[in-house]
Formats: sequence, C-alpha cells, structure tokens
Amino acid sequence: MHTYLFVDGLDVVARSDSRMAGLDPRRLLRPGGPLCPADTPCEVVVAAEERPEPGPGRLTIRVRLRGETVVWSGLMYPGLDGRPVEEVRFRLEQYLGEVGRASAALKEQPRNRDSASSAAP
Repeated sequence: MHTYLFVDGLDVVARSDSRMAGLDPRRLLRPGGPLCPADTPCEVVVAAEERPEPGPGRLTIRVRLRGETVVWSGLMYPGLDGRPVEEVRFRLEQYLGEVGRASAALKEQPRNRDSASSAAP
C-alpha cells in the first residue's frame, strides 16, 4: 500500500523521482503522525525507492506550521508551468481536514498490502 501525495493535482512523489513510491499511509497519515504540522520544522520521509524491498533512496519533505499555514519545503519537482516547485503552503484547517479524511478512510479499508491508497492534503 502506498500513499500518493497530490498538490494542485500533481503527484509530488512521482514528479520528484519516478523511482520512488509513497510510504504506507498508515505510517504517514495516522493521528499525530509525521505529516501533522508543528511550530518546529520536522523532516518527514514520504517515499522510498521501489524495488522488491524499499531501497536506500528516500524522498523527504520539511513540514512546519507558520501561523495558520502549513508549509512543505525541501521539495523539487516540476510544476504545471515546468518551473521547479520548492515549497507549497496549505491553509491549516483544510490541511488537517484532508489528513483526517484520509486517515478515516484508511480505517474503513481492510489491511491488504497489495491495495493502494491516496491522500491529498
């Protein structure tokens, strides 16, 4: 099971490095998990190289809370216009709502390692 992280309709993981696959959503999207923002910036591994087993390559983002805004930085993927996207911002209320929605959807799914899940904070 992999997490797909979409920003403005773009798959951040696939556009950052096509060799990567998002980590298990139960790891990333659990209540109080690594994608939950805090005033202190936190480096979060969101994807790893896909092989028979996860490889040494990792995709990390920095998650932090700045007032009522969640900031993801440390990104580097091509945006819709082809220019690099290095940072994205989300309204806190909407972000927490999406993470909560995705987390709740996971609870409704049976634990099947071959299925995929998606999240779009």
